[in-house]
Formats: sequence, structure tokens, C-alpha cells
Amino acid sequence: MNQYKIFFDKYQEFELKNIKSLMGICGLYLIFLKKTEIPYPFRKSRLVYIGMSEKKTNSIGKRLSGHYDGTSGNEGLVNYRKVEGLYFTYLNFEMLKRIWKYRIEDLESYFILDFLKEYGVYPICNNKSGFEIKKHDVPVTLDIDWRYFEKERK
Repeated sequence: MNQYKIFFDKYQEFELKNIKSLMGICGLYLIFLKKTEIPYPFRKSRLVYIGMSEKKTNSIGKRLSGHYDGTSGNEGLVNYRKVEGLYFTYLNFEMLKRIWKYRIEDLESYFILDFLKEYGVYPICNNKSGFEIKKHDVPVTLDIDWRYFEKERK
């Protein structure tokens, strides 16, 4: 079984000017709080949402814009943005295709299930409960750097 370490690029402020450049890009995006750590059952994290874009017409930029202005229907993200402010980072799916031979939906499920294993519950703003893929179904192990989201960024 192949194992790969997943690191995250520098985060960006969750603002429209930073989102526009992601139009047309598919992949995963992760949204997290600027300061507050959520006391998840196993340990604290500032990560509140894991999302994905499966096609260029519904790109990371379009999905993040919807979360920013509330058209996505995720009130938690809108309210956290208004009260504290948010950061985001993303993984371009094109860069992961070499190691991930499955659908982007399966990668999102893998990340959410791995977060569940590490923190004891789904990210607070993810409203999903059923996932198609189980981590043991794929012959790849992703070692995700969840600690990236645990401490306040300066």
C-alpha cells in the first residue's frame, strides 16, 4: 500500500479578492477560523469545513463565492465569517491525480472520514453524514497534516 503525506499551501483570507483566481479550478478546499479552536471530542481544531469542486463550471472559486455570500445555504460559514473571519486553503485535484485514482467525491469523503477519526466528529459546518467511500476501500494511505489547522495563524 502506498502512503503519501498531504501538506497544505499557505492559507488565504476568506475574501472575494482571493477567491476569484480559483475560478475554473477543481479540488478540495478547507475553511478554518482565524483564532477560535473548536473543542472537538478528541482535540481542538480551527477547521470548520471541508468541501470540493468536481467540475470547472462549479469550481473552487464558485463554491467559495457561494459560501462567502451565503447562496450555498451554509449559515455557519456566513456567520463565522461575519463574527471572526475565516481563512481557506485548497488542494488542486490535477496535482493529486498522480496518487489518487478515484473521483474527487471519494477524496472529499476520505478527508472527512479521516477528520472524524482524528477529532471524533465531522467538521462543525459540514452537514453530511453519509459517505460513499471507506478508507479501507482504497489501496492508498493519505497522511493528512491536520495540525496545520490547530494553532492560531499570525
